[in-house]
Amino acid sequence: MFTVSAFAQKHRLTEYVNPFIGTDGPGNTYPGATVPYGMVQLSPDIGIGGWDRISGYFYQDSIISGFSHMHLSGTGAGDLYDILVMPTNSRFSKRIPENNNKPFSKFSHEKEEASPGYYSVQLLDYDIKAELTATKRTGIHRYTFPKDSLSQIHVDLGYAMNWDRPTETHVSVVSDSVIEGYRKSTGWAKDQRVYFVMKFSRGFEDFQLFNDEKDISGREITGTNTKIILNYKTTSQEQIVVKTGVSSANIAGAYASLKKEAPGFSFDDFRKDADEVWQRELEKIKIKTANTDQKSVFYTMMYQSMLAPTLLSDPNGNYKGANGEVETARDFERYDTFSLWDTFRAAHPLYTIIQQEKVPDFIKSMLAHYKETGLLPVWSMQGNETNMMLGYHAVPVVVDAYFKGFEFDAELAYKACKESAMANDREIDVYRELGYVPTGEESEDWSVSKTLEYAYDDWCVAMFAKDLGKTEDYKYFLERSQNWINLYDEKSSFFRPKTEDGELVENFIPKEYTKYFSESNAWQYFWFVPQDIPALVQKVGGEQRFAQKLDSMFSYYPKATDKLPIFSTGMIGQYAHGNEPSHHVAYLYNYVDKPSETQKLVREILTTQYKNEPAGHCGNEDCGQMSSWYIFSSLGFYPVNPAQGTYMLGAPLFETAEIKLPGNKSFSIKAENFSPKNIFVKSVFLNGEKLDRAFITHKDIISGGELTFIMNNKAQNQESGKSSIKTPKPDKIYH
Repeated sequence: MFTVSAFAQKHRLTEYVNPFIGTDGPGNTYPGATVPYGMVQLSPDIGIGGWDRISGYFYQDSIISGFSHMHLSGTGAGDLYDILVMPTNSRFSKRIPENNNKPFSKFSHEKEEASPGYYSVQLLDYDIKAELTATKRTGIHRYTFPKDSLSQIHVDLGYAMNWDRPTETHVSVVSDSVIEGYRKSTGWAKDQRVYFVMKFSRGFEDFQLFNDEKDISGREITGTNTKIILNYKTTSQEQIVVKTGVSSANIAGAYASLKKEAPGFSFDDFRKDADEVWQRELEKIKIKTANTDQKSVFYTMMYQSMLAPTLLSDPNGNYKGANGEVETARDFERYDTFSLWDTFRAAHPLYTIIQQEKVPDFIKSMLAHYKETGLLPVWSMQGNETNMMLGYHAVPVVVDAYFKGFEFDAELAYKACKESAMANDREIDVYRELGYVPTGEESEDWSVSKTLEYAYDDWCVAMFAKDLGKTEDYKYFLERSQNWINLYDEKSSFFRPKTEDGELVENFIPKEYTKYFSESNAWQYFWFVPQDIPALVQKVGGEQRFAQKLDSMFSYYPKATDKLPIFSTGMIGQYAHGNEPSHHVAYLYNYVDKPSETQKLVREILTTQYKNEPAGHCGNEDCGQMSSWYIFSSLGFYPVNPAQGTYMLGAPLFETAEIKLPGNKSFSIKAENFSPKNIFVKSVFLNGEKLDRAFITHKDIISGGELTFIMNNKAQNQESGKSSIKTPKPDKIYH
């Protein structure tokens, strides 16, 4: 049950956060304890694998098999679940094969609580209360035991599910209150390493070591599947605090994590500190609304937007590099978990507004990955490149940060962007030669999607080159950014796959989900030319035809007999809000003088695809992208081209909102004539002057000021052919 933190006071923003949003349905989020961008995500595990339990937890389940220290937020990747801890006693000993015969307990949502930085649950079969909190690099547990002569704490390093598999684990007993070890594993990320030190507020009386479920004598063990059971005699309501420091580099780093961040054993102090950290972050945007559910959704989206990227370097600056070596971050903190196919669209642009202090470290982390591997990250985690998804979407993130004035080595960054765009893997070499990615024999070649996404990233490189005075590179990459045209089929008016010989693939049905499109169909990928929407409008046949095609996008619903893949969720016609390729499409009506359609559709998405309940996400949350879309759109604007420094206007969901900015500045958004029925915008004023454009710039926001929307209940569109609303120029970056 989502309940208010004991530390929450009236009007505290943390009390509005519901960490259970997305734990049911397709959201794949976790409810456990973490701090913003922390290395540790201490959360309950059901112990049973499967798509619905990618994050370790599924709201519909009724058992818990322990609490592990690392989880992915809202992805489709079944990885992590490192260092499982489970308290037990003599009251219950049943085992089931579904969770590999691990200890477990039934639980009830009526005796479960979650708030930012805190999670608790009653393990009903043992009558043990489990509480979790965290610092950046430590996980802190508090277990309240009943009286029992055989209370135990299991630390299971062999525990694994979904894609994750241990390759080497080690545990050593240092004293009766300290153990240390490591867990090396493979899965989606092939070479993961977590070193840990675990300290206990009360010494254990004895212990048992296991290797492949066999009892082993001695004080340490190394193997693939190891665990330790710590034995206690507990009195009624006795509390034992367990704190775990981690590092991806070595044991020394894990000790440093504990020493720096968790020197004592006061669980309540750690919990309060975590709540304070979250409160400060949530205060970066303050909204006014009488709708408490919408307020909970908004601040939960704020919360979920800060669950990734995650910290990788320890307090000594050391981390496991993407080259397999232990590297050292000097003068910055190294982050990873870059889900870039998702997050380049809205999450990273959001960070440039409300996480300005962290953006340089994010970029330096990507550049560190480049120095370690020769390429910018594609989808990296735990010091690994997974090469999941497509594009070279670190490029727009780096380019956007450069033009927004963040400090890092620009020449190194340009070199990294160019070399990533000139790589010979993932069919980039064929793309360069042919001007498109041809369809092949692979069961999932994504050829159309790759072509469109590479072309967008090329535009970003071109803009970077132009600003640095690299004229030849600018011309070359600008030409490459037009490669989307090479797959446009005039007859069908869709992007259509081609063979290496330049022949269009036959039997092409746009609504079908085929191997040519990444997690999408031709309808959903048609709109991905964010670098030059005006050219796309003209290619289709002009504004009227483009508007008609947009209308069809949002009204052409799948038939009951159509086979929809697992990622086609949140459907409005062919629009799928549950997956990223559709996310900018509702804003494209602004380019054809129909802003009221954008306003209407964005309001529909905000109010139907996000809910204050466990099944509150219509698709995978995806490391902050789904939540960032909500934050931007509820404020009244969205980055259609995420590297251009512009935000296309929609309409605000709230009466007022205020973004807190560095230097004691703020940017306010106000809705005059505010009412749930007044969903349309009559006019917009920026700092008292009427806007004649359909966008605001990044500079408008970070300079501070006031954006005022005059709302009413009637659509305000321009007459056809009499456009007076300016849209961003495709060849310009707005500093």
